[in-house]
Amino acid sequence: MAIRTLISIEGRSKIDKTSRILCMAFLVFLLVAVGTVACKKAEEGVSEEEDIALKESIIEFEGNVGVAVGKYIFIAEARGFDLVVQGGLESGDVSMLVGKEIRGEGEFTPERPSILGINTIEIKDESGNWMNVFTRSEDIVLSDYLDLKARDKFPVLEKLTYDKKNDWEDKEIARVFGKLEGEEGNYKISVLDEKGKQVGKIIVDNFTDFGIYYVKKLRLFDKFWFYVDIKDTVDWNVRRRTREMFHADVLFAGLF
Repeated sequence: MAIRTLISIEGRSKIDKTSRILCMAFLVFLLVAVGTVACKKAEEGVSEEEDIALKESIIEFEGNVGVAVGKYIFIAEARGFDLVVQGGLESGDVSMLVGKEIRGEGEFTPERPSILGINTIEIKDESGNWMNVFTRSEDIVLSDYLDLKARDKFPVLEKLTYDKKNDWEDKEIARVFGKLEGEEGNYKISVLDEKGKQVGKIIVDNFTDFGIYYVKKLRLFDKFWFYVDIKDTVDWNVRRRTREMFHADVLFAGLF
């Protein structure tokens, strides 16, 4: 009798042990399944947020092209933005768009709030039909772009005179107020003091695309700030006779 009882107890122990193992296995499976579903929902949530953010960053534009230089386009209707075309048009370059009515979509990023990277451009032909002339296939590259933070690093050259070269020779970049004179290939900046009197001239060797783009945008103004890369000082004998102080490349032009 005792033997039968012992066998019965051992049998129940094995059954209980097996049941516990099965329950534990089920719980582990349930936790894994719940975790997988939660991760999947989280990933779907992130994907949806990214899609929403991308859609919110797409801005449509339409208007007449006033200025187009290099990869930069200005249309008054796209207030606050400089439009950037990365890559070539299907025919010609962006200068062919000046005076034409265009429309399209661009992408805005918080890192460069004044730049709209163009994704597509359509141009209206003489019949009033829209024709696609550009679809972006490259990442935006802005090697000559100067944002507000970069412009703040340009010191103002104050109280300049042609006979004091130390005022500019210890600087690599600077900001001067004046007006552009001359013609293409022979431009000079007439530097003005706070009373509007000329204190000297700067010989312009080159403009970056971004620089000349802004000069053309400001065509309604005859005086503004030039952000320049300072180069060689003009020889004293020439400087004394012409008031030309130094050579420079123009990187940007603005009202402040």
